[in-house]
Amino acid sequence: MKKIFILLLLLQGFAMATSLNEVTINDTKVPVVFEEGKYIPIVSMQLVFTNAGHLSNTIDGLADMSAKLLNEGTAKEGSIGFATKLDAHAVDLSAGVGRESFVIEVSALKSEFPYAIDRLVELLKDPNYTEEALAQIKYQKIGWLKQKESDFNHVASNALRAKLFKGTALARPYDGTVESIQSLSLADIKTFLTSHLGVNNLITVVGGDITFDEVSKYLKEVLPLFPKVETKGLERLTASDKKEVEYIEEDTQQAYIFFGAPFNFSYNAKEQYKAKIAEYLLGGAGFGSRMMEEIRVKRGLTYGVYASLRRTKPVSYMSGYLQTKLSTQDEAKDLIQSVVDDFVKNGITQKELDDTKKFLLGSEPLRTETLSQRLNRAYNDYYYDRPLDFSKQQLKKIESVTLEEMNSFIKAHKELSDISFSIVTKEKEEK
Repeated sequence: MKKIFILLLLLQGFAMATSLNEVTINDTKVPVVFEEGKYIPIVSMQLVFTNAGHLSNTIDGLADMSAKLLNEGTAKEGSIGFATKLDAHAVDLSAGVGRESFVIEVSALKSEFPYAIDRLVELLKDPNYTEEALAQIKYQKIGWLKQKESDFNHVASNALRAKLFKGTALARPYDGTVESIQSLSLADIKTFLTSHLGVNNLITVVGGDITFDEVSKYLKEVLPLFPKVETKGLERLTASDKKEVEYIEEDTQQAYIFFGAPFNFSYNAKEQYKAKIAEYLLGGAGFGSRMMEEIRVKRGLTYGVYASLRRTKPVSYMSGYLQTKLSTQDEAKDLIQSVVDDFVKNGITQKELDDTKKFLLGSEPLRTETLSQRLNRAYNDYYYDRPLDFSKQQLKKIESVTLEEMNSFIKAHKELSDISFSIVTKEKEEK
């Protein structure tokens, strides 16, 4: 039954327009991103707590472990007992965490959604704050961390962040270390949840076969369970421009190259469409990107190379990665630098711009064909202080932007050439 429900959730596509609403809970106005869709009888609700993600860790891995504990069911029922109740009604109830936010999500068939809300209330009133549950998630997490020690993409990625953002929260291993996880206590998790999950740092995202009046009723059952918390803005960070290279020696048969650089651009800048075009052509377009063309197609140094221009509230920067043979790691590293240098010095061609416009404009319907896609886009627009029709506005600007305007934008971001590298490579043999 649950598999059928998940399939329905993925297929839902016909719906009304997404809108921004609000409910008032204990004198606090809580924004609600909402879309009613009656085509399939399912309902999904997300409670998104801002400034409560990995970057809010006071102990490495604390946010993630707090989410994992909420996924262990209630103290009364335990993990298995609570999960059995959910499965019997095809209810999906889970907690997760990202860099900036902590999310609790509940989804169910419309007929089972009242039951799902009851289980959410039950969980929030009686989390599984037991030593047994803590020991279980510690065991799982430490096992995962041990496995990641031989995941050289993970190793190189963490090393690059540590170099680009030295001395900041972004440089720390937000998944945690074996030592930090072992040191965690139930009190640490309780403190994190009660101090970061508040009605006043909450954005709710709801969609499906449900009216807003019904949404309001459910939210007024759930949200009073959260306190008001002290809210803190995320620290604004800047990537290093020191152009450092770090080699990490491991027992590997190929080189894992991760790279990054500053990108002086605000998350709420009106020229997001220019950044999107630049990102697509530099390293985000697969075989249509400069990096793929120069490093794979022309020279065959890798199966794939990718670069993105990350634009979030706390930081904007370029990051990318590739894998190559040990014998060609230096050539690949130098090519990355060369491609970026040429990109910011000479810009793009008219053909590249025309092809990019065709792709971005032509593929737009694929980005809004499901309910979850539309809700996610509306949430991002609200979170990043944009109007809900921001994407439509940007598409019009993509269609009309000129080559001169694009090249002026690209050439103004010479900081992209200040690339630092983190490379996992072969251990040197001792003589």
